[in-house]
Amino acid sequence: MKFTSALRSGVAVAALGLALSGCAQSSTAAKTNAGDAGIKTVKVFISGDTNIQSLWEKDLGPAFEKANPGYRVQVQIDLHGEHDAQTLAKLTSSVEQKKDADFDLVDGGFVSKASGANLLEPVDAGKVGALADVPADVVKAGGTGGIPYRGSSVLLAYDTKTVATPPKTLDELLEWIKANPGKFTYNSPKSGGSGAAFAATVLDRYVPADARQKMTVGYEKDLESTWDQGFETLRGLNPYVYQKGVYPNGNKQTLELLASGQISMAPVWSDQFITGSANGTIPASVKAAQISDPSFTGGAAYLGVPVNSPNKEAALKLANFVLAPEQQAEIVKEISGYPAIALGKLPSEVKDRFANADTNNLRKGYFDQMSKDMNNLWDQKVPGQ
Repeated sequence: MKFTSALRSGVAVAALGLALSGCAQSSTAAKTNAGDAGIKTVKVFISGDTNIQSLWEKDLGPAFEKANPGYRVQVQIDLHGEHDAQTLAKLTSSVEQKKDADFDLVDGGFVSKASGANLLEPVDAGKVGALADVPADVVKAGGTGGIPYRGSSVLLAYDTKTVATPPKTLDELLEWIKANPGKFTYNSPKSGGSGAAFAATVLDRYVPADARQKMTVGYEKDLESTWDQGFETLRGLNPYVYQKGVYPNGNKQTLELLASGQISMAPVWSDQFITGSANGTIPASVKAAQISDPSFTGGAAYLGVPVNSPNKEAALKLANFVLAPEQQAEIVKEISGYPAIALGKLPSEVKDRFANADTNNLRKGYFDQMSKDMNNLWDQKVPGQ
C-alpha cells in the first residue's frame, strides 16, 4: 500500500507534531530519577476509547510490570482515533528519516494500513510465540506486522418474549422484518458500527465475492455500483422498521429500544451486548446469536511494533504477554472483547460468555474509505418514507 504525496509532505509532517501534542494524552509520566537506570520502558500508543485506555493502564500494563521486573509500560491515547491520519504520517516520516516515532507498540485501527506500508516490524510465531494460538486467517488479515489481540463482531439480538425462533440467515432476517413491521431497527451507519454492519451485510448479499475482497483491502470506487441493489433493498425496508424510515442515532440508542421492549430485534455489538447482559441493563429475556449467508461483519483489533522502534524486543515481549490466557481472560472480563486465542485455552466461565457467538467468525468489513462512502450513500439513498 502506498501513501499519497500529501501524507508524505513535509508540511503535513511538520504540522502534525503540534496536533498530536494536543490530542495524545500521556497517562503515565516517565520517571527520570537515578533509580530508573536499567528500566526498559515500552511506550504504548492507543487510538481508541477510554475503556481501552483503562484496560492498558489498570490491567495489562500493571500485570506486565509485575510479571517482568525491570520493565515499565507508558500509555498515551488519541481519544476515538481522531488524529489517525496525523499519527500515520508521523510514523511514516519517522521511518523514512530513521528516527524514533516516540511509541513502541500501537493499538489502533490504522495498524493494518501501517503494516501494508511496511512501517511495522514483520511478526510470526517465531517472534511472538503466542501467535501460534491465534487462527491463521485472523493473523493474515492484519498483514505481516499486525498482532491480533482481541476482537468483536455484530450479533443479532432478539427478545425471547416475542421471538420464539430467531432468523438464522440474512434472507430469513429480511423476511422476518417484513412480517413483523415496527419490531426491528438499526442505527444509521454513520452513527455506529452495528448499524453499519447491518447495512454492509445487506449490500454484500449482491456483491460478487471477488469485488468484495478488493473492497476490503483498498479503495475501489468503481466497484461501488455493485451496492445499488443492496441500497434498494435497504430503502425497501423503510415501511417495516421502527418509526418507518427514521433511524436511531448510535449503537446505544438501538440497544435502549431493545432493552425497553419497544422493538424485538436489532443488530448489536458483541461487547456492548455481553456487558449489558452482565450488568443488567439488557434484560435476561434478550439473547443474541450470529446469522449466516452472510454473517454480520466483525474484526480483530491489532497491535503493531514500529519497524524503527528502539525497544522492539520489549514491545514484542509485551505483545506476546497480552496473548497469554490470563490476559486474554482479563480482556473478556474488563471490556467483553472476544479473545484472540482459541476459546479452548481459556477457563470455562470465559467460554460460557460466548455460548451464542462464534469468536472465530470475524467477517471483515470494508476498507476505511469504502465504509465512509457507504455511510454517505446510505444517507442519500435510504432514509425517508
